[in-house]
Amino acid sequence: MRRGRWAALALGLLRLCLAQANFAPHFFDNGVGSTNGNMALFSLPEDTPVGSHVYTLNGTDPEGDPISYHISFDPSARSVFSVDPTFGNITLVEELDREREDEIEAIISISDGLNLVAEKVVILVTDANDEAPRFIQEPYVALVPEDIPAGSSIFKVHAVDRDTGSGGSVTYFLQNLHSPFAVDRHSGVLRLQAGATLDYERSRTHYVTVVSQGNTDGGGRLHGADVVFSATTTVTVNVEDVQDTAPVFVGTPYYGYVYEDTLPGSEVLKVVAMDGDRGKPNRILYSLVNGDDGAFEINETSGAISITQSPAQLQREVYELHVQVTEMCPVGSPAAQATVPVTIRIVDLNNHPPTFYGESGPQNRFELSMNEHPPQGEILRGLKITVNDSDQGANAKFNLQLVGPRGIFRVVPQTVLNEAQVTIIVENSTAIDFEKSKVLTFKLLAVEVNTPEKFSSTADVVIQLLDTNDNVPKFDSLYYVARIPENAPGGSSVVAVTAVDPDTGPWGEVKYYIYGTGADLFLIHPSTGLIYTQPWASLDAEATARYNFYVKAEDMEGKYSVAEVFITLLDVNDHPPQFGNSVQKKTMVLGNPVKIEAIDEDAEEPNNLVDYSITHAEPANVFDINAHTGEIWLKNSIRSLDALHNITPGRDCIWSLEVQAKDRGSPSFSTTALLKIDITDAETLSRSPMAAFLIQTKDNPMKAVGVLAGTMATVVAITVLISTATFWRNKKSNKVLPVRRVVRKRPSPAPRTIRIEWLKSKSAKAATKFTLKEKPPNENCNNNSPESSLLPRAPALPPPPSVAPSTGAAHWTVPTVSGSLNPHPTQPPPKPKTMGSPIQSTLISELKQKFEKKSVHNKAYF
Repeated sequence: MRRGRWAALALGLLRLCLAQANFAPHFFDNGVGSTNGNMALFSLPEDTPVGSHVYTLNGTDPEGDPISYHISFDPSARSVFSVDPTFGNITLVEELDREREDEIEAIISISDGLNLVAEKVVILVTDANDEAPRFIQEPYVALVPEDIPAGSSIFKVHAVDRDTGSGGSVTYFLQNLHSPFAVDRHSGVLRLQAGATLDYERSRTHYVTVVSQGNTDGGGRLHGADVVFSATTTVTVNVEDVQDTAPVFVGTPYYGYVYEDTLPGSEVLKVVAMDGDRGKPNRILYSLVNGDDGAFEINETSGAISITQSPAQLQREVYELHVQVTEMCPVGSPAAQATVPVTIRIVDLNNHPPTFYGESGPQNRFELSMNEHPPQGEILRGLKITVNDSDQGANAKFNLQLVGPRGIFRVVPQTVLNEAQVTIIVENSTAIDFEKSKVLTFKLLAVEVNTPEKFSSTADVVIQLLDTNDNVPKFDSLYYVARIPENAPGGSSVVAVTAVDPDTGPWGEVKYYIYGTGADLFLIHPSTGLIYTQPWASLDAEATARYNFYVKAEDMEGKYSVAEVFITLLDVNDHPPQFGNSVQKKTMVLGNPVKIEAIDEDAEEPNNLVDYSITHAEPANVFDINAHTGEIWLKNSIRSLDALHNITPGRDCIWSLEVQAKDRGSPSFSTTALLKIDITDAETLSRSPMAAFLIQTKDNPMKAVGVLAGTMATVVAITVLISTATFWRNKKSNKVLPVRRVVRKRPSPAPRTIRIEWLKSKSAKAATKFTLKEKPPNENCNNNSPESSLLPRAPALPPPPSVAPSTGAAHWTVPTVSGSLNPHPTQPPPKPKTMGSPIQSTLISELKQKFEKKSVHNKAYF
């Protein structure tokens, strides 16, 4: 019993101790290459982007308590990473650079709130190809003798790349592939290519651009991609001169002249030579090789050639000397030499320039007066000029030329030996114009040809031009346009024309004339060119709005030019609008407008534009009018005759309006007229086609005349065609006899019956409407066969138009038929229906009056 009590006590104490104990958390060690654990042996490339998640700290707590993670760095080092305390995610917060820091030390820790466990870790930074090669020990300058053998080494360049591995290797090549140099791609040694040479005289300095490039197989990787970095440098190769070029003469060829007054010992000319090796030139010595005959000598240091004898003692006119130049080289070195020919000519002394002479001796100015525009090729005979050079031989040969405006004159001769008479000939007559230049000035120039002195002399030639009448008066414009109001009084100025004759004196005076179909109403001042209207002229833009005529400018010898004048009359508002009648009658059908029209005889807008208005109507609110077209219609509220009857005194449909036509001119004119409107509706019109036709043509009677004339012309044309066809048919059957008058008695009923039967057999429809009626014989009928019992076939006439018969109108007869067709007596034509109102009778009488008035000259006779 006691033992069981102690066991229970011991078990309780053990539980109490275990409850008070708390074990520390710890990291997992996941080994090399793991990104989850305690960062043991962890490495990171230097090109890892900032902000990347690079590792995850991972650990546990034996009691299962929540844990947190921390990372810290030495105070003197950069804080490269940050950690998420809860999840242990480590993020890169600063950029890595292996060349500056190849490993990072950090302290990572894990805590459960009571216990903290810390570990020191080292993170290795691995290399990436982020460095470009860099040349060292610049600048590169090499001094190379120009005779260096091909393939020789000249210089060595060196470049380093701080990257490791494949990204740190460097190769070399030249930027210019056509250079005489080559570079070893691995060592950087610069050499002169095989077959290439250097020449100091041709190029003293060469600039060679060398490119160094990382990694021979294409570079290293950066941010996951293959990249190649390169650098360039310039090697300056200075070429050193070597004695390998002969002397060179400067200023060849060499010519010298000895004159008759040259003294012995005088310098004739000087030759100049220099060492071809410009870098280190040697001293030069001159000498005469042959050809001098003892008459010339040369200074060995300066190269000056001088004469040793008097020119009178020389035996030849031309000496060909050979001058040799030799370099002074060091002892044991071959001396370079060069030779050049020198020509020396012995000449007579040229001491007389060409001289111009007039009639009284030497002269340097010659004057002449002449008319402008002389004939082509004319000689200026008023000029007597002689030119002379007193020297002999080649010294007396010289050229003559005219200096001044080109192409006007030419001088003869152009080459002179000793002396000649100077002749000046006209070459361009058009350019000799008094109006362009009243004075022509030239210089006669004589210049020696074959002398070194080129002596010359000049003389002035002054030509005074005299004017002739060689110009036509010219207007300042080919067209003159003017505008003048039509109400301008007689004698008003219109336009001034101007013509100029460049000639002087009386030849330059201009007279003006006008002519043409439009010039009758105008005059022109003969001297000033002012065009004005006739004193009696009355201009009217409505009659003639534009005038066109010609103006002529003429000088005293009849030379003239012509211009055209266009005159436009400006319209003035001088005509009021006019209605056809002061009282007008119109018929209006409900729903359709009527139109009034006034004519303004002014020529132009806005004077001839007319606006319409209703000035008086009772009641006033029945009609509207279009101010521009003159159309009058009932207001929209009135849609039936009953509505009109309700507002019309006496319940009739005839209205009287006072309408006004007013133009838009300034000042404005207006005219009024009384308009009587008879109003009906379409239903009333439909009851009588004749009334409808009359109403429709009431405002235009010529329409009715045209309809009647067209119908009659159609009937006549058909009749003529049938008669012509019948005539030719009878002619072919030899039954045509001369036309004669046949008097026939009234036939008995039997023949008439036969004729009626014959007509019925030809046209059944015509027989039901018409009967044959005997008429007196027609003189134009072909009645040549008494035995013939048949009549010529006549066409059926169309029904007459539904128009009221006009009194005095002739019956419709066909000239080639002996009878006429009348309506059947048993079926009289229907009478026109009368309307309940007096509108129809009024319209018929009105149309009849207008028709009789306007159809007097348009009647058709058949």
